[in-house]
Amino acid sequence: MKIAILSRNPKLYSTQRLVVAAQQRGHEVRVLDVLRCYMNIATHKPQLHYKGVALEDFDAVIPRIGASVTFYGAAVLRQFEMMGVLPLNESVAITRSRDKLRSLQLLSRKGIGLPLTGFAHKPDDIKDLIRMVGGAPLVIKLLEGTQGIGVVLAETHQAAESVIEAFMGLRVNILVQEFIAEAGGADLRCLVIGDKVIAAMKRQGKEGEFRSNLHRGGSASLIKITPEERSTAVRAAQTMGLNVAGVDLLRSNHGPVVMEVNSSPGLEGIETATGKDIADTIIQFLEKRQSELAGKSSGTRTRGKG
Repeated sequence: MKIAILSRNPKLYSTQRLVVAAQQRGHEVRVLDVLRCYMNIATHKPQLHYKGVALEDFDAVIPRIGASVTFYGAAVLRQFEMMGVLPLNESVAITRSRDKLRSLQLLSRKGIGLPLTGFAHKPDDIKDLIRMVGGAPLVIKLLEGTQGIGVVLAETHQAAESVIEAFMGLRVNILVQEFIAEAGGADLRCLVIGDKVIAAMKRQGKEGEFRSNLHRGGSASLIKITPEERSTAVRAAQTMGLNVAGVDLLRSNHGPVVMEVNSSPGLEGIETATGKDIADTIIQFLEKRQSELAGKSSGTRTRGKG
């Protein structure tokens, strides 16, 4: 196959691992800075150009689109889809998962475990919003935040009111969620490919830190997850429509709850913690999808001749 990887930085660990894994399996790979792609949205022949040259003959595309460029990145990925290129994750699934509020609403509708969550623009009664999620302590999140940025733990009712008022004064959208104290500052990252969790790790926040993000100094270790946690992770990824996803769970007293479904999960932490070659598994999954689509296309042509 000829594979395009949409990544703004070819030196990133995840990008490099995917390039090496694909090349080792005999594929041709090209890393493209998604912001330097530009498109011709034509009825009969949609095109993508890169550095003055048309991008043609790609069989598959692996999107590694950062949260800050989701809008443009999804547009470029849609253009690849219009050109008949197989995406690892579809553009609609990525934009769905990047919208925190929408993703929580979709997961809720499917009956998947979630922390109690409140959302408001300018409530007349902040006290009622706080009561709605079980009171303090609680977590307040910027809707557009990533990697733990814009996430605040309010330990008292007064602190919660002050933080909510401050965020609303800045006219930003926020989520208010119950604080899962029993998780102990740890979460589970489950790497889902297709209909299976192929790797899982426990991320533990550093001392005094309730956020477990590795970018914030957290540590990662191998962990065995329960059948319920495995099922929850797979259902969450499938609800978003993602073929490959990092699903973040917390262990609560009422079972696993989903914190986030990540459409471009980093590979370094989980490969290091588990010792698994996840990049190679992703490429194998892409090969299988391409083979299945080729088989369906061949079958359609055969039936047409009959």
